Amino acid sequence: MKFRSDPSSVHGSIAPLITPFTAAGAVDHDSLRGLIRFQIDSGSHGISLGGSTGEPSAQSTTERIAAMRTATEEIADRVPFLPGTGSHKLDETIEMTTAARELGADAALVITPYYARPTQEALYQWYATVAREVPDLPIVAYNVPSRTAVDLAPETVKRLFTDLDNFVGVKETTKDFEHFSRVLHACGRSLLVWSGIELLCLPLLALGGTGFVSAVANLAPHAVARMYELWEAGDFEAARDLHYRLHPLVDALFVETNPAPVKWVLARQGRIVSEFVRPPLVPPTDAGVARIRALLAEGGDLTAQIGSDK
Repeated sequence: MKFRSDPSSVHGSIAPLITPFTAAGAVDHDSLRGLIRFQIDSGSHGISLGGSTGEPSAQSTTERIAAMRTATEEIADRVPFLPGTGSHKLDETIEMTTAARELGADAALVITPYYARPTQEALYQWYATVAREVPDLPIVAYNVPSRTAVDLAPETVKRLFTDLDNFVGVKETTKDFEHFSRVLHACGRSLLVWSGIELLCLPLLALGGTGFVSAVANLAPHAVARMYELWEAGDFEAARDLHYRLHPLVDALFVETNPAPVKWVLARQGRIVSEFVRPPLVPPTDAGVARIRALLAEGGDLTAQIGSDK
């Protein structure tokens, strides 16, 4: 909770970790600790856990809270911790957000409730309820309409930001880049906005974004963090160079449903013990593996190469 009192300190590349599982499907806390060490050693500016890349909907609240506990212990206030605490159920969302506060998280990333397709008024009431239940914890909305079937409108973000002292920002995972601009225009530059779309991470900084929560940081954490640092230092050409060099790795993430490709790579790098993904996901198909290998080779030295014998 070192960074909780100053939400603006949660900036740059916030790595959204996978949740590693054993081959039998249990949460692998040892591998999770190792991934956190890898991210911090590689220069990531913060850690997130429990977003879409972390398979939260396939885990119980007990499992998610236990993983948050492991993460806070391993991070030990070295970088900000921004766990995902949302669910499609309000009681679960409040339970996990309260647990995040008690465990020492710096902010909570709360996804829009999925499947139900609530109205904008319903979304306002949802976030207002969560924020008021944990008034001493910064709340960041997680807008990802491709997975939730609902889009958090800029006007609703403005209402929340205006009415609630601890509603501080939004992670925008929409390919509608105009949406980013309208959110910042409605709320002002003091709203904290992160990109969850890999190829919009760098462009968002030009609009005044505070950073990104990019799944490609699982594969190339140093490059993703360095891209932010170069932009902040005014070395725009070098930042753009990294942006384009990351393209093949971004494509590798989505050869099949994220996070299956990421887990396949990390397992073969020895960073996790198993590529297991929980149903309804499955590991990459043979055709998917071939495509992942080709894209990794195209990505060059931004991530470790996968041996041809694995």
